[in-house]
Amino acid sequence: VWAPPERAVRPAHGMRVDPVLLEHVAAVVRRALRERDGDVLCFLPGVGEISRVAGQLGGGERLGAEVLQVHGRAPAAVQDAVLAGGTGRRRVVLATSVAESSLTVPGVRVVVDAGLAREPRTDHARGLGALTTVRASRAATRQRAGRAGREAPGVVYRCWSEADDARLPRWPAPEIAVADLASFALHCACWGDPDASGLALLDPPPGGAMTAAREVLVAIGATDDAGRVTERGARMARLGLHPRLARALVDGAREVGPRPAAEVVALLSEEPPREYGDDLSAALRAARRGGDAYAGRWRAEARRLAGALGEVRGDGAGAGPGGGGTGSGASRDGGGQGAGFDDAVAGLVAALAFPERVARARGGGALLMASGTGAELAAGSGLREAEWLAIAVADRPVAAASARVRLAAVIDEETARTAAATLHTTADEVGWSVDRGDLVARRVERLGRIEVRVKPLARPDPERVREGLLDGLRGEGLGLLRWSADARSLRQRMAFAHRVLGEPWPDVSDAALLDRADAWLAGVLDRARGRADLGRVDAGQALSRLLPWATGDAARFDELVPERIEVPSGSRIRVDYAEEQPVLAVKLQELFGWQETPRIAGGRVPVVVHLLSPAGRPAAVTADLASFWREGYRSVRAELRGRYPKHPWPQDPSAAEPTRHTAARARWG
Repeated sequence: VWAPPERAVRPAHGMRVDPVLLEHVAAVVRRALRERDGDVLCFLPGVGEISRVAGQLGGGERLGAEVLQVHGRAPAAVQDAVLAGGTGRRRVVLATSVAESSLTVPGVRVVVDAGLAREPRTDHARGLGALTTVRASRAATRQRAGRAGREAPGVVYRCWSEADDARLPRWPAPEIAVADLASFALHCACWGDPDASGLALLDPPPGGAMTAAREVLVAIGATDDAGRVTERGARMARLGLHPRLARALVDGAREVGPRPAAEVVALLSEEPPREYGDDLSAALRAARRGGDAYAGRWRAEARRLAGALGEVRGDGAGAGPGGGGTGSGASRDGGGQGAGFDDAVAGLVAALAFPERVARARGGGALLMASGTGAELAAGSGLREAEWLAIAVADRPVAAASARVRLAAVIDEETARTAAATLHTTADEVGWSVDRGDLVARRVERLGRIEVRVKPLARPDPERVREGLLDGLRGEGLGLLRWSADARSLRQRMAFAHRVLGEPWPDVSDAALLDRADAWLAGVLDRARGRADLGRVDAGQALSRLLPWATGDAARFDELVPERIEVPSGSRIRVDYAEEQPVLAVKLQELFGWQETPRIAGGRVPVVVHLLSPAGRPAAVTADLASFWREGYRSVRAELRGRYPKHPWPQDPSAAEPTRHTAARARWG
């Protein structure tokens, strides 16, 4: 039965599913209960969606059926009740894809399929995994439909259209395309084929994922740089663990003893139930006390690992990266265990397994992992006061800025340094900091991307200081320098000379000045130590170094591109070179008797004269004074003489005396 939603549904993104679809699924379940006999099995992508649909259905007498929720974290009693059947009452079983298996759910005659699935995605660069919601493949939907026909003929309600069905992917993504391949890569190395090129696989391993996996194996000493398995790696492979956990078991056992190390690794092998909390050491104590199915599986795995460790240990069992003594305070003697011992063991083993997830607090529950990825603790977490954590389980939702911490242990700095020894670096850093907007010169000790110690450098390398200042200028621009009015004017005049006259007058655009910063800021860069020093630099004085002094042309600069021009009144008026053509803005009365428009650049370019009123406002603009006196002056005179009667407005300006003053002062002196 095709049962598509009547309303538009937004595509799933990351872990988000449109609530419109979940409302529709609940409506289809109610429809199936009305139209068909038997129990209903409804497929949904995850626990959150199951919970929301269960809330919409309500259950009880109103629905006429019992609502059960089945997923990987459901209590064993619920799962047993679903598989037992035979209650005499109709049931609605809301399940994840775990119910696609060959197990028969008694009484089911109807399947309602939401058409979604959750698939793992591994961020190989960060070593983090996440689940993402995708359209279920046609193979998966056929498998789900088959659940309705295990005991008798049944029916499936598909919450999408028949047309959409044709567009579904034929098969789900193969695991090799989405999984962490470290275990696979270790086995390939043991078989003598490190890059898996000689294996007849249905799908080849992705190159990026395989490279990331091989880097992990080299870091933990399981293979050499050429990908050949080491003796240590061969022992790890026989432990039946992910190589990271094998490394934690082998190296952790040397520090805290085989049994405590095996107990923590068993916890990391199968993530404990959420009710155990996010504190790994508290989860360890809960597993010891627990009587649930998980605790039983944990005890069996811990015994297996301790026994397997004894079988594979040989000379140098703890050798390799991180295999030396930790000095972490975790005793090798498992006797007399207490909360403090559990904390030390859990932290050390988790850090050995995931050294790039060693994390330092940044405040407010935020952390920075050694990998450089940010992480967040849950709001109510008891780990929020710790300065250092070893993060055992984390995921990074699609498009999220930070990873979510699911399980972690408190550690101290010494344990962090030891477990992440291969990530430890100390380096002098001299350069421009974009975050601080200034030159930084410091010695930094790091664990990966975590800054552990920072000291200022008293005598940084002058060349690196110079390069850092240049980087600052390139990044933030020439505004870092002090540009007075005179400096801006000089730059505009030099730009005009380059544009009009060409060589040898230099290009002073931002790009050109930054490219030649070594030449005109030579002395400045040798003395400066940061932003404040650059801000004290007189940019005009530095810029004048680019004038062509060597050829002697610089001596003619003021003649060719004058800063000021003397007008008939005797005033020396500044020329404005900010626009394409230079502008001389002067009061009209100061130009009486001046017939020719002044020209600059060796007579090539006439200035544009802005004739100002006595109030300093433009009354006329011209590049031909003679024409203005003949044709334009009369109308300007008629407009302004009534408004400014104290100023001279002669009928014949060519014969009048130029003046800076009013008519009375001009007449009597």
